[in-house]
Amino acid sequence: MKLCIFGAGAIGGYLATHLAQVDGLEVSVVARGEHLAAIRRNGLAIESPRGTLRARVRATDRPQELGAQDVVILALKSHQVTPALDGAQALLGPHTAVVPPTTGIPYWYFHGLPGPHRNRQIERLDPQGRQWQALPPERVIGCVYWVASEVTAPGVIHHDGSLSRFPIGEPDGSSSERVLRLAAALQGAGLDAPVVPDIRAWIWAKMISSLCWNPVATLTLATLSEMNARPEVVAIVRSMMSEADALAQRLGVQQMPISIEQRITAARNAGDHKMSMLQDLERGRALELDVLVDSIEAMREIAQSPTPTIDTVYALLRLRAAKLSPRPPG
Repeated sequence: MKLCIFGAGAIGGYLATHLAQVDGLEVSVVARGEHLAAIRRNGLAIESPRGTLRARVRATDRPQELGAQDVVILALKSHQVTPALDGAQALLGPHTAVVPPTTGIPYWYFHGLPGPHRNRQIERLDPQGRQWQALPPERVIGCVYWVASEVTAPGVIHHDGSLSRFPIGEPDGSSSERVLRLAAALQGAGLDAPVVPDIRAWIWAKMISSLCWNPVATLTLATLSEMNARPEVVAIVRSMMSEADALAQRLGVQQMPISIEQRITAARNAGDHKMSMLQDLERGRALELDVLVDSIEAMREIAQSPTPTIDTVYALLRLRAAKLSPRPPG
């Protein structure tokens, strides 16, 4: 099987390094700049408390050199996908499966979903339907990335040693040959990659965790343990989760795979972990709000389901983000 990972950052590099260990799997990556140069020179490396895992993979910034693939994993941030569409076309054959990012609600969410919104395109999340046209939903396999990794140097990914999980699934819930082959490849690489019957529920579960803990951490400058030590703060997060769960249930999710209390317990058990948005704040980076805000607002408008606590918290977060933005000269 030929598998290309488009974007070899914290998630893409982690996946590529593991998948390169599987016999019979032809793994390549699309990268650029210093990261690409380092991968070509030294390969990829994952550093973790368990040691260092290394891999040599074919790397390029010219996707057309790689030709058609069996699977393309777009390991990009959501705002990077549209600019990458032209390059990704060179990787697509008649039967190529595509795994797009699922940081927020993906463009293909309503594809084949029973109910009044079946096959609805979401203009706010996919302006002019560019992703829908370039990467037709029929090609899509959904995947949720639960992995605590970051790029610490070109070609080097740090993993904190915690459990990583990659639930995957067809939008129609079937156990197709292609999803089973991809799951077998991931599992053969030692990754926890179950095939799930409702990938949309897992997408919501991951998004809701980011949606709720990230803004509160950024507003309070607190770690997960510090937030969980304050019942009044946990109450705000619980209210946000309840609103988001209700929204998900109105949009095709019959049952969330993880209850609210299980999510809060998992956060409590994570100890002094700093949420990614708080890390960006401390490093002086722009706060990436758009994918979460656009996702929740687009779905709220479709479902006509109120989210007052989420709206309040994000109004405050937008102000914090604006105060961090560079001021124009003069």
